[in-house]
Amino acid sequence: MTTSRLPQIFRLIVTGGGTGGHTYPALTAIRALQARLAVDGRSLDVLWIGTADGLEARVAPAEGIAFTTVATGKIRRSSNPLKMVSPANVKDMARVPLGVAQARKIVADFRPDVVLATGGYVAVPAGLAARLCRRPLVLHEQTVRLGLANRKLAGSATRIAVSSESSVPLLPESVRGAAVVTGNPIRPEVLSGHADKAVGALGLHGFDRRLPTVYVTGGAQGAQQINGVVADALSWLLRRANVVHQCGPAHMDGLRRSAAALPSDLAGRYYVSGFVGPELPDVLALADVVISRSGAGTLAELTALGKPAVFIPLATSAGNEQAHNARHLEEAGAAVALLGDVTADHLRDAIGPLLTDSVRREAMAERARAHGRPDAADRLVEVILSAASGA
Repeated sequence: MTTSRLPQIFRLIVTGGGTGGHTYPALTAIRALQARLAVDGRSLDVLWIGTADGLEARVAPAEGIAFTTVATGKIRRSSNPLKMVSPANVKDMARVPLGVAQARKIVADFRPDVVLATGGYVAVPAGLAARLCRRPLVLHEQTVRLGLANRKLAGSATRIAVSSESSVPLLPESVRGAAVVTGNPIRPEVLSGHADKAVGALGLHGFDRRLPTVYVTGGAQGAQQINGVVADALSWLLRRANVVHQCGPAHMDGLRRSAAALPSDLAGRYYVSGFVGPELPDVLALADVVISRSGAGTLAELTALGKPAVFIPLATSAGNEQAHNARHLEEAGAAVALLGDVTADHLRDAIGPLLTDSVRREAMAERARAHGRPDAADRLVEVILSAASGA
């Protein structure tokens, strides 16, 4: 859309965080909006409302984004309604009105053109304040189903940006008209990796490039469940593939001991690291198959890249979202989901056909790519600008 009707300085309040799943899509959207406005000689003034102990409290200031906090109440979920009325929940719910009052003052003083809420319990006070101050509210949902915070705010939203077509029928019927499918914004650098750079940067000279490469990750801190299953299947895996294993700093010693017991020809095909940093885009470019958790950000990146994946969801994720995400892609033939008590045998059965059959691997890659939206940040920017202009 044209930006001619927009102010010279576009004012945006971003709220959301607690985890990377809520924080990084917001940051990517901010960068994309900044770039879009700059084309027309306009600038962006951003204020982030978050929690003092969430990831956003570190990320926003590091990016030069003004940051403030409000009182929040975290609702601890339970399938037992009686447990929902716990002392901790009652205490936290009592903090929400204070948070809304604080957020209302912030919104009234800042006078944003749009409030963007990306989820997490901190988004509720600021989202409600947007409605009270009659400012456009755009929600962004990263997972297939609306998270708890976005469900609370859906009725107040000008637009609801969702990551998947399949999310729309899951919305309350009364708000479906506000839904726009944007996808989940991913960092543009993720899409620009080069496989050969990974080989050079990580010293993967023992890899047999005639074999497929598997990238294993449990997130920045690693995942004990994934590490254990991969360790149990390691010799079998390395007879069929090269493996780059990002295991988390706390798990390095045990996996190095496993690697030390490998025959030398197999050991050369195994690279284990506590953390993969700037090399990640290149590692993803090198990978033919990925073994990982199934958080929304991971799904967005892997589908945008068209990577076949074996997902081992985090069983304790909020609302069991990771399992739902993994099943959603498995039903589309775009991944394999391993749920429950996963063993090395389960992993071998799941990944074996992908390692030995390149045609099958490419078919899954195509189905994954069909679900990817590499332009999600630009789509979300369009939604934000549209909401600001009243279109």
